[in-house]
Amino acid sequence: MRSTTPFLSFLLALPFTAHATTWQVGPGLTYTLPSQVSTLVANGDTVDIAAGTYPSDVAAWTADDLLLRGVGGFAHLESNGMAWGDKAIWVIQGDRTTVEWIEFSECSVPDQNGAGIRQEGKGLVVRQCYFHDNENGILAGEVHPSTIRIEHSEFDHNGFGDGFSHNLYIGNIDSLIFRFNYSHHAHIGHELKSRAWVNVIEYNRFSNEANGDASREIDLPNGGQAYLIGNVIQQGPLGENSNLVAYGIEGLTNPVAHEFYAINNTLVNEKSVGSFFAVMNGADLFKAYNNILSGGGTFTPGWWPATVDTLANVVTSIAAVQFVSPAAYDYHLQTTSSADNTGFPAGVANSGYPLVAWYEYLHPLGYVARCQQATLDVGAFETCTTGVEDAPTHIGSSGAIHTAPNPATAQVQVSFLTNAIPTTIDILDAKGRLLRTWPVNGQRSVVLDLNGLSVGLHLLRASGTGGVFTERLIVY
Repeated sequence: MRSTTPFLSFLLALPFTAHATTWQVGPGLTYTLPSQVSTLVANGDTVDIAAGTYPSDVAAWTADDLLLRGVGGFAHLESNGMAWGDKAIWVIQGDRTTVEWIEFSECSVPDQNGAGIRQEGKGLVVRQCYFHDNENGILAGEVHPSTIRIEHSEFDHNGFGDGFSHNLYIGNIDSLIFRFNYSHHAHIGHELKSRAWVNVIEYNRFSNEANGDASREIDLPNGGQAYLIGNVIQQGPLGENSNLVAYGIEGLTNPVAHEFYAINNTLVNEKSVGSFFAVMNGADLFKAYNNILSGGGTFTPGWWPATVDTLANVVTSIAAVQFVSPAAYDYHLQTTSSADNTGFPAGVANSGYPLVAWYEYLHPLGYVARCQQATLDVGAFETCTTGVEDAPTHIGSSGAIHTAPNPATAQVQVSFLTNAIPTTIDILDAKGRLLRTWPVNGQRSVVLDLNGLSVGLHLLRASGTGGVFTERLIVY
């Protein structure tokens, strides 16, 4: 098993009983503003914030293992230009924080870098949140070991307009997992910029549509391991940059293998010039299978990594693809499309990560299982003719178990976040045979030793009085 990072902490949120305090915030309650409890909470607590608007309220959160969530709809932190410490609406300094159903808007600071969330702790999960009209949506600095997971969230019109602030700006953390999100209309900046060592970007929609002035749709400036699977990526005619996806253009400095995998994405460029993938010379591998590259521009700007593996990509005009309704940004395929039934299986990455589109983005902020049939379609959507097979379990929005990516580590730290301590954690092989088990003994986290496990697919199982939950674990 190769080792590139000390360990990856991934996050479990299981419905088991734990001893922690749940704080209630809202009109008519003891605490009417989130900031009033931010200095009172202890490790492992939950803060339930009633849906509604909380104008000019900003806070820093320093406790670990917090669950901060809106209840009954969005809790809207309408900052009116306010920020905690000239940084953000929420500055999160504790480790392993989960944020759900919070709306962040209108943050601005003197250095023009005000964010909805400034992430300074280790580990963050964001689900069902909305970031708009800030100078940055989420801004995260360099912290290790740290994984940030963002799912089912919208990022809209963030960016000061200087090209240095973005819908999301993720620093040099260990891993970013970005799934089922809608990032659009960043102002001059990028829809997503990430310096993470490992980026798993799957089943999202990135777009600036007819009137957006975003720069790149995706920018991974320091390379590393990148998995771009099943995304819809659209650049409108007013886009500020000529290429849609960039990799390594500020230097291949991340301390892992520089491998970029682009599988079953649909890219649409409404400009007449540009490139779909700008992959810097010197990268170890660029593998691109089953992508639709439609509209103006070229496959790349002429840069090519050391090893290139491309197959079954459709490069043509927008009209020639025969999308269902490109004017309405519906990039499903008509059955007469040249992308129908012309894909080719991409196999697995060198790390062992499956290069398979298991899902499709469902607008807005959702997903459906992608039909797995013998003849694959090119692009982010499958025209199913044989019925849907089961996709691997991924219980994202319900908060059961979250794994992957596993960036080649010998240890994995499993943390329990939301009143959720199981009795045991098990690792099983792909056939369900028990390989190892760990008693939890009421702890908030457990370190699992992966040394000696065979490379490939395993199952992680958490069991307790609240039930049994299983998710995939890739060892490589």
